[in-house]
Amino acid sequence: MATTAAGARVVALASDHAGLGLKQELHDLLRGLDVEVLDLGTHGADSVDYPDYGHAVAQAVGAGRAGTGVVVCGTGIGIAMAANRDPRVRAAVCHDVSSTRLARAHNDANVLALGARITGPDVAADCLKTFLETPFDGGRHARRVAKLGQRAAETTEGTDIP
Repeated sequence: MATTAAGARVVALASDHAGLGLKQELHDLLRGLDVEVLDLGTHGADSVDYPDYGHAVAQAVGAGRAGTGVVVCGTGIGIAMAANRDPRVRAAVCHDVSSTRLARAHNDANVLALGARITGPDVAADCLKTFLETPFDGGRHARRVAKLGQRAAETTEGTDIP
C-alpha cells in the first residue's frame, strides 16, 4: 500500500452525488484510523457522473499515489465498472464483511466499491475496516489474479494506459 514519508497508509476515496453522505462518513472513519485520505470528490450534492470519480480513484491506485481505493455510488456497481476499466485495478462491489474479506483474501481487490442506497453506514464501516485489515492469501489465488492482469494487458495493448 502506498504510504507517505511518515509511513501513513494512503487511501484514495471518491463518490458521485448519491454516495456523498456515505463517502463523508468513511472519510471520517479513515482519518480516525490514522489513514491519509486522498479525497478525489465529489464535494457537493449537485448531480455528477460516477465514471469520472471511479476513473480518478483508479488512476490514483494504478499510479501508486494510493495503495488502495474506496468508491461509492448509489449501488456501487457503476462506479466499480468505471474503476475496473483500468487494468491495474481490481474493484469489488461488497455488501457485507464476508464478501469484503473474500474480495481481499482471494481476489486481491485493491478498490472497495460500496452502494450508499443499499449498504447502511455501520455495515459500510465494517466493510472498510475489513478491507484494510485483510491481507491477500496468495497461493492458488495468486495464479488467478495474475490471469486477470494478463487479460487486462491483452485488451489494453496499444492504448494510452500505462
